[in-house]
Amino acid sequence: MKRILLSALASALAGSLLHAAPLQVFILSGQSNMQGHASVTTFDSLASDPETAPLLEQMRDADGNPVVLDRTWITYLSEDRGGNPTVKEGSLTAGFGARDDTIGPEFTFGIAMENFIDAPILIIKAAWGGKNLHTDFRPPSAADEPAGAYYQRMMAHVESVLEDPGKVVPGYDPAQGYELAGFVWFQGWNDLTDSNTYPERGNPGGYDQYTENLVHIIRDIRGELEAPELPFVVGVLGVGGPTADYESPRFAGIHQNFRDAMAAPAEMPEFRGNVANVLTEKFWDHELARVRSISADERTPEEQETARGISNQEFHYLGAANIFAPMGVAFAEALHDLR
Repeated sequence: MKRILLSALASALAGSLLHAAPLQVFILSGQSNMQGHASVTTFDSLASDPETAPLLEQMRDADGNPVVLDRTWITYLSEDRGGNPTVKEGSLTAGFGARDDTIGPEFTFGIAMENFIDAPILIIKAAWGGKNLHTDFRPPSAADEPAGAYYQRMMAHVESVLEDPGKVVPGYDPAQGYELAGFVWFQGWNDLTDSNTYPERGNPGGYDQYTENLVHIIRDIRGELEAPELPFVVGVLGVGGPTADYESPRFAGIHQNFRDAMAAPAEMPEFRGNVANVLTEKFWDHELARVRSISADERTPEEQETARGISNQEFHYLGAANIFAPMGVAFAEALHDLR
């Protein structure tokens, strides 16, 4: 396994004052949008919106570079293009996305959590592109067969890190220990588009199997970690924005059915008050999507400038920092409210 240590702080800088409280551990998992495809080149787009401009100020240091957080660390399990496992870890900054020049929700999640809690923070992230819930992440209680390979890899990484958080967090104090503080699940595209597994996806209840598996994964993760009340946030897939705003109704029903299936567990009695949804559709940028649909040689100078905020395709939320950055904050806010 390739292990890349990117800690920007020496152990001496992680003074005892930082560790006068239990380490707060947050687990983030899912597929490509949890990996994150927003290039750092799109950060400037946050400056044009009064609602996101203040967040941009927290994302950069005095020299204009991505900030390196001083009491939040991350260990990120994924894989390279050859399918070989990779682990990247260190002080949280930009570059813990799908590539070394991208972010996912983790960057601003950590920034927001530092604002919410006065304690050292560890983010354990496990995410892989193109993985479904029904097979790849299949939870062990969902079927009479072994858990999915990526469920097993996720849990093995979490358990390995928790055996000795000091391998990631400089100055970790075992006497203070750690607290499992929350889990964020952000996944779904491969299930959404799978008409074989979900042949009735265009009809109400067509994605009920997804809901059932999501219920199982929440229960199983809590059970394996011996954390029955672990706060759990579901990032409800929202590519394209609210379905009521779709220009074409062709996929609106299917997409809404899937979003409803993702959101359903939080409404169940056993999960009320300990599972919450974040509707990521509200962060969609219609203007960015419109500009992306225009060929580069036909854009106005204003549209060319807007296009600088795009670095990927629609199903990756346009690779836009002004989508991923507030999304990460919303995940943190939701977990903070549950806590």
